[in-house]
Amino acid sequence: MEKIAYIILIIVAIGWLVAMIAGMIAAFPIGVIGLVVILALGLLFIKALKERLISKKDDRYSKEVKK
Repeated sequence: MEKIAYIILIIVAIGWLVAMIAGMIAAFPIGVIGLVVILALGLLFIKALKERLISKKDDRYSKEVKK
């Protein structure tokens, strides 16, 4: 059930991003600013995700922390 919800959420998020990018392309001169912002946020997200996957310290902390 949880996996289905995540799949639906991902599909909706991708559709929303595609619609947003299409709208920014349609508003060409001003829309370029939004495209640059989306690109920058995407790059920062990829960087943070990559660092989290590589970091062993975060894994150790999340397993040893007392709840």
